[in-house]
Amino acid sequence: MPGVGAPVVRSALALVALVALAAPAAGAPAIAVEDDIGQRVELPAPARRIVSLAPHATEMLFAVDAGDRIVGAAAYSDYPPAARTIPRVGGSAGVDLERIVALRPDLIVAWASGTPARAVARLRDLGFPVYTSEPRRLEHIARSLERLGRLVGKGAHARARAEAWRDRVRELRARFAGRPAVRVFYQILDPQLITVNGEHLISEVLELCGAQNVFADLPALAPPVTLEAVLHRNPDAILAGGTAAQWRVWEARWREQEALRAVRRDALFFVPADLLHRLGPRVLEGAERVCRALEQARRRR
Repeated sequence: MPGVGAPVVRSALALVALVALAAPAAGAPAIAVEDDIGQRVELPAPARRIVSLAPHATEMLFAVDAGDRIVGAAAYSDYPPAARTIPRVGGSAGVDLERIVALRPDLIVAWASGTPARAVARLRDLGFPVYTSEPRRLEHIARSLERLGRLVGKGAHARARAEAWRDRVRELRARFAGRPAVRVFYQILDPQLITVNGEHLISEVLELCGAQNVFADLPALAPPVTLEAVLHRNPDAILAGGTAAQWRVWEARWREQEALRAVRRDALFFVPADLLHRLGPRVLEGAERVCRALEQARRRR
């Protein structure tokens, strides 16, 4: 991770001093929210210069009409297309602190599971407000839209987006609530098989579609499993999140496992990873694809 030299630190501290001088007078109301890890984030005025340190956070900021305020973004922030032109400031492997300081952000959106903790701590030490995103449930995404909307002065717009999002969740839940359950293995990686447990948001998506995660009981959020374990639990369907090219290879491997119920029933399905692994507004597009796939699995019983 790039270091921060003394001149850069002095510049950052000078910036903090200027922000303090520009802050509202004592007693004036500030914009304050609680982030996903329970930290209070307070701004003297709506954020105008934002650094996003996760692709899903970039998508959320665009969703609340603040995309034009993002001055720096993490690697792989490629949706919507306008995000591709935003200068890069690092990713999960490391954060360019000097570049972030030079961008003079008045809000940084970090990712608890993806942004290096030391970098987040250093940015806080330098006086930058940091909102940490870590959505674990569908409701958390709607709530994050509302909170980020408040921080950028787009509260009404963000509330409308969040309520529309919640309506889509309720509609999917009502549509599939009474459907016969489908036991599903969800695959993240291959050949080392990685799945999700019952605490992961993807597992809630499966439940939304009337499915059961066969590895919901495992303790780790994204646990490795063996082929033997998948064979033992014998799911009705296999659903993989990756790229189309990856899925062609993975599917061929699964079809060799003729003992699996999912293989015998031709219940092997693929959903683009960006729709489910990025925990932002497009998760519901992924959920709708999952629900359609699992309807096919029910018909093939």
